[in-house]
Amino acid sequence: MTAVESRPAGALSQSPGSPNPGHRPFGARLKAFIALTKPRVIELLLMTTVPVMFLAAGGVPDLWLVLATCIGGYLSAGGAAAYNMYIDRDIDALMDRTAQRPLVTGMVSPRECLVFATALAVGSTVWFWYLVNPLSAMLSLGAILFYVVVYTMILKRRTSQNIVWGGIAGCMPVFIGWSSVTNSVSWASLVLFLVIFFWTPPHYWPLSMKVKDDYERVGVPMLPAVAGNKVVARQIVAYSWVMVAVSLLLQPLGYTGWFYTVVALACGAFWLREAHGLQARAKAGITGAKLKEMRLFHWSITYVSLLFVAVAVDPFLR
Repeated sequence: MTAVESRPAGALSQSPGSPNPGHRPFGARLKAFIALTKPRVIELLLMTTVPVMFLAAGGVPDLWLVLATCIGGYLSAGGAAAYNMYIDRDIDALMDRTAQRPLVTGMVSPRECLVFATALAVGSTVWFWYLVNPLSAMLSLGAILFYVVVYTMILKRRTSQNIVWGGIAGCMPVFIGWSSVTNSVSWASLVLFLVIFFWTPPHYWPLSMKVKDDYERVGVPMLPAVAGNKVVARQIVAYSWVMVAVSLLLQPLGYTGWFYTVVALACGAFWLREAHGLQARAKAGITGAKLKEMRLFHWSITYVSLLFVAVAVDPFLR
């Protein structure tokens, strides 16, 4: 962090090889602003939002409402992501994984990013308020504030539990999806909220294991950067078991039928197999490429996609 502070003013907003601010092509600039919203992350957030709308509606929800909720969700999550890049631009410049982000390359200035993030945050709140409902608007605003203030500004650089509690922001789309249809929350939405809560650490920690040198370099205490692989793998297994157990609560609570339960059991079993496999390799002292930590990371994305597709399909098979 001392190295960052000692750089000349503007060094973080424009790297030596970055384009001249006065000669930045429109197409490249547009891509840079899109990149500020972290589209790949938003894909996952919408994957948990839309299926919940089907479950809440007991079938096909109003398609205009689905579109309005997705647009509002993109604006909301995009604004939070842009704020995150604005705040973290100092460490992003020092991490290999984030070295090409728009603020680091100079394609977008810090001021532009801040204005863009604020516009998205305000726009998403107004959008939800008038085109969906006020409850969804407040949940969306709460998610932005939690991600930006609680996670990015308070937890991320102070505790190894950052992604655990910071992950609450990523759980909010479940509530938003349900509330957009019913103007309320329910036990079903709480269960799915908890599924994502317990899914987030074992989803992100394998990636953190892969890039832990980055986090060590900038002093961010992500768990793999401050604990050995054995400890991290043990935590992954513990969270994985709780996640799978929670995912099975929807059926006894009467919200889903046999189809969702079969998918949850099958996907959960495969997840636990991968988690225990990672733990076994960590216990054996295996490191490097042979640890295969990214297998669980990639499967975690498939898992949550299949699980929530089952949430959407289940109402039609009951």
